[in-house]
Amino acid sequence: MPALAKDVAAAIFGAFQAYNDEFRRITRRASRRFEEREWKLGARDAVERIELYDRRVEKCLASLVGRMGHRIADDRTWAAVREAFGAMIAQCPDREFYKTFFNSLTRRVFGTIGVNAGVEFIALDLEPTLDAGEIPSRTLPMNGDPAPALEALLGSLPWGQLIGNRPAAVQGICAEITGFTAARGLVGGVRQIEMLEPVFYRSTRAYLVGRMIGADWSLPLVVALKHDDEGVSVDAVMMSEYEVRPLFGFSRSYFHVDLAAVGAAVRFLRTIMPGKPTDEIYTVLGRAKQGKTERYRTLFRHLQDSVDMFTHAEGERGMVMIVFTLPSLDIVFKVIRDRFSYPKTATREEVMEKYRFVFRHDRVGRLVDAQEFRRLRFPRARFDGSLLDELLREASLGCRIEGDDLIVEHCYIERRMKPLNVYLAAADAAAARRAIRDYGQAIRDLALSNVFPGDLLLKNFGVSRHGRVIFYDYDELCLVTECNFRSSGWSSSASAAICARNSWLITPTC
Repeated sequence: MPALAKDVAAAIFGAFQAYNDEFRRITRRASRRFEEREWKLGARDAVERIELYDRRVEKCLASLVGRMGHRIADDRTWAAVREAFGAMIAQCPDREFYKTFFNSLTRRVFGTIGVNAGVEFIALDLEPTLDAGEIPSRTLPMNGDPAPALEALLGSLPWGQLIGNRPAAVQGICAEITGFTAARGLVGGVRQIEMLEPVFYRSTRAYLVGRMIGADWSLPLVVALKHDDEGVSVDAVMMSEYEVRPLFGFSRSYFHVDLAAVGAAVRFLRTIMPGKPTDEIYTVLGRAKQGKTERYRTLFRHLQDSVDMFTHAEGERGMVMIVFTLPSLDIVFKVIRDRFSYPKTATREEVMEKYRFVFRHDRVGRLVDAQEFRRLRFPRARFDGSLLDELLREASLGCRIEGDDLIVEHCYIERRMKPLNVYLAAADAAAARRAIRDYGQAIRDLALSNVFPGDLLLKNFGVSRHGRVIFYDYDELCLVTECNFRSSGWSSSASAAICARNSWLITPTC
C-alpha cells in the first residue's frame, strides 16, 4: 500500500505539472497574438486553454486505472494516496491548484455527492493565497515627473517598439494621472507607481496593471493598449475602482497572463479591488476550476454561518430554469426543469450546450459567467417549502431528497443581479433612461461578438451593482451569422422605442 500510494501520488503530481506547463505555454502565446494582431488565433487559444483541464483530468484518470487496477475505487488506497500527495505538494506555490486537480479525480472515480471527507482535500476556512509566492513587479519613483519612469516602462514591453509616438503616449498617461488626482484633491500627488511585470491580455487588448501610491492613499492604475493599423497606442487609463472592478468582473472573458504564482496576483488584485470575491479573481485569471473551488468554499462556509432560507430569486419565473437564491449571499442557482412550457422547443441537452458555448465564447462584458456544478448536497431544512416542492415536482431529473438533504445533481451558479424589468419598475427617470440605453448597447455589443440573445425580453437581462446591463438567459441564444432577420417595416428608432416600452419579443428565424 505505501509503495502504491507514493507511485500514484507521483503520477498525479506529474499530471498536474504537465497540465500547468501546457496552460502557461498556451497563455504565453498571447503576447505574440497581440504583437502580430492574430485575433482569430487568439480566440482559438482561449478555447483550447478552457478545454485543457478536463482533457488532462481524463488522461490522468485513464493512466491511474492501469496503475491501480482493482484498487481504483478503494477508499483506503485513495486515503493513502492523498496523504502521500499532500506531502509532495507541501512546498509548492499555488498548492491548492494541486488539491483541486486531485479532487477532480476522486469525484470522477467515486461519483461523489457533496464531499467525501475520506478521500478529498477539504478545508472550508482555508486562505488559498497563503504561501503562494510573489509576483514580479516594478516600482516607478515619480520624483516630481512620472514621464521618465513611464517611458522606460513602455519601452520594456515585449512589443514596445511598436508603440507609435511613445513620448506622446507617455504624456497622455501623465495628463490622465495628473487630471484625475487633481480632481480627487489628493494631497501631495503620486509618490510612486507599482506595476506588475506580467502583461494581461484579453481579446484585442493588452493591459498594464498596477497601483498609484500617495502619502496616505493608494488607487488602481490600469493602462489599456490596442494594436491597429497605426501601431500600438494607449486606449484608456483607468484609475478608479469603479472602472477596474468590471474589467475583472463576472461578465468578462478570462485574461491570458503568465503567472508563476497565481495566488500572489490574487493578493495584489485584492489590494486595488477590496472586497472583490476571491473566486471571481481566480476565474477571470483563467483558473476556472480553482474559481469553482473557492465559490464552493464560500457557499458552504456561509451556510454554516447563516440561518436564512433558500427562496425563489427575484423576477418572473422562467419556463426553462428554476432560479433560487440565498438572500444573504450574492449568487443564484439555476436548475433545468424536466419539461419546458410552450412555446419553448429546446431540449435539456440543447440548453446545456448553450451554456457550454457561452463558457467558451468572448463574453464582452455582457454575458454572465455561469459555473456548472454537479452533485451538490444541501440541508433540506434550509429550503422554503414552495421552492422545495417546485424543485422536486418540476426538476425531478436533477433534484431528490436523501435523508435530511436535498441532492442537486446539476445546476449553474451565477452572480445575482437585479432583473432589468424589476429595476425599471423602481428606478427614477434618469436611472431608467441610462439602463434602457445600456440595454440597447448590450444588444449591440453582443452582436459585434456574433451573439444574438434570441429573447430580448427585459426580464432576461440583469443590472449589475455598477449599473451595467448583462444578459443571463441563454436557452434561445444563437449566432448572428445563423439568423435571418425580418424587417418590421418601421423605422429602427420607432421599433426600438416600441419594443423597449412594451418588452416585446423579437425572434429571428434561425
